[in-house]
Amino acid sequence: QVQLVESGGGLVQAGGSLSLACAASGRTFSNYRVAWFRQAPGEERKFVAYITQTGGTTSYTDSVKGRFTISRDNAKNTVYLRMNGLKPEDTAIYYCAATTLIRLQISRTYEYNYWGQGTQVTVSS
Repeated sequence: QVQLVESGGGLVQAGGSLSLACAASGRTFSNYRVAWFRQAPGEERKFVAYITQTGGTTSYTDSVKGRFTISRDNAKNTVYLRMNGLKPEDTAIYYCAATTLIRLQISRTYEYNYWGQGTQVTVSS
């Protein structure tokens, strides 16, 4: 199995930027497809971004397109989420998740069997 640890969260003003990292240990990370989800207080966990094993394909939820970028460095066993133009509505706990499934509904939490503990992102207005 793989263990995931997120970092990089914090407090930022609206319009600012943050970079999150998801560091993996355990089995070969390059075998895993990885996604970022976020969960605001009182809401369900929602899909943010997705990247395939080699990074050749990415996908984003509409609300972050053009502002967020997901990337990975398999040599460092790390997936990143660069967040620009942050808005107060981006405030949430951000989680990375991994799966070895080849065919999956990338926005569904149940498709991912490994999760990190989350990192808090707070955007002030």
